[in-house]
Amino acid sequence: QYLEIEGGGHVDVAFKHFPEIFAFFNEHHKDAAKKTAKPVTTPAMAKPGQHPHRLKLESVNGAHVDYFVHVPTGYEDSDKKWPLILFLHGRGSVGNELNKIRRNGLAKVLASKTELAVKDFIVVSPQSQRPGWNTQTLNTLLDHVVSQYKVDKQRVYLTGLSMGGYGTWSMGAAYPKRFAAIVPICGGGNPAKAEQLKNTPTWVFHGEKDNVVPISQSEKMVDALKAIGGNVKFTRYPNAKHDSWSATYRNPKLYEWLLEHKLPN
Repeated sequence: QYLEIEGGGHVDVAFKHFPEIFAFFNEHHKDAAKKTAKPVTTPAMAKPGQHPHRLKLESVNGAHVDYFVHVPTGYEDSDKKWPLILFLHGRGSVGNELNKIRRNGLAKVLASKTELAVKDFIVVSPQSQRPGWNTQTLNTLLDHVVSQYKVDKQRVYLTGLSMGGYGTWSMGAAYPKRFAAIVPICGGGNPAKAEQLKNTPTWVFHGEKDNVVPISQSEKMVDALKAIGGNVKFTRYPNAKHDSWSATYRNPKLYEWLLEHKLPN
């Protein structure tokens, strides 16, 4: 797990985050490392709308991940396989109150009564209990959801905002063969890992006046992908600050673009 602390110095990045560091230590035990993390499943909700769930992971300390699943209208009455989006929230939604996810991003859009193209996807919105995203936990969650729902495995997509934008770059690089396309918003990543994303269609969004995560963070990743011939497009919002996600997630062309991409059989 890798965290970049915006504005952090050489020492304060540690002592200001001792609670998260100690919690990370506390989650890992030598004996537990020998076990394979297997989900303890709960019955999948198939009714249309966004529903809360908890996935328990097999470990000595009862680790779990809480998440929402949005199910499209018509899901129960159809045998079709549905496209899926994994949405990663930002720093402000970290914690143990799942409803915090609905403050921003896709989870907020899905909670509204407005009919938008994203509602035709299965959307999985997990909550991180501490800053940063654990790619192994996210992969275990995806395995679980795919086993429980009628998911089109060739059309699984990944997106996130701010901290979730960082998570999108990281998760996409860790599991490049899992996602048909990724959409990192106002985040950043490690340009050295661009090679892993060379064949993954990527659409990046960032506000030019962002004073939380500088647009240079996205520029570095876009430039790295372009340098190796990656499939990347970059939308810059000239007047947007940190919130470059509201306009993005309400843009129907985003979902049209996602559905243009699918993984090979």
